[in-house]
Amino acid sequence: MTNGRVNYKAIKKNPAQLEQILASTNSITVDKSDAATFQAFWINIYNLSVIKGIVEKYPVKSPLDIKGFFDKTKHSVGGKKITLNDIEHKLLRGQFNDARFHFVLVCAGLGCPPIIAEAYLPSTLDSQLETQTRIALNSNDFIKVNAKKKRVQLSEIMKWYKEDFTQNGNEIDFINQYREEKIPAKSKISYYPYNWNLNITK
Repeated sequence: MTNGRVNYKAIKKNPAQLEQILASTNSITVDKSDAATFQAFWINIYNLSVIKGIVEKYPVKSPLDIKGFFDKTKHSVGGKKITLNDIEHKLLRGQFNDARFHFVLVCAGLGCPPIIAEAYLPSTLDSQLETQTRIALNSNDFIKVNAKKKRVQLSEIMKWYKEDFTQNGNEIDFINQYREEKIPAKSKISYYPYNWNLNITK
């Protein structure tokens, strides 16, 4: 992985390690009562399963070129046969109230936040969630601000999952918790199209 992108070509040449890691998850049991372990486990599985799904069909230009990539294809992981959408929406978003998940689940599109070259661990999960959220919300690639005109363009992620970001105010209130250069509170919000081109290394 380089600069938040994935070298799918190299992994396709030698997928054994990735396959072994994912296969090993079937012998591990995690309980949602241990929230940090449960969340870290399923975030890692999601990101690795995305990579495996792309590698199996590579070369492709976008995850959307693979029919049913998110909602139909089942992965044998974590003792379950489960889709990517089920991991994201049922096991993570559905069980825990944390909008920061959107900044660590990497869907293989360039519109996603960057992937990190390390595992999410229970002991460091909160700081990793915090770091990745700050990186995204301070990035000009993710949020486009025109301070003079008091306008801000947000990723469509924030439109699709508006309810996750507006529990304690609006999207700008959420963003400004993490942003160094605050966005004016009365800025007009719009959304730019999501970039589904593959997050492949250049």
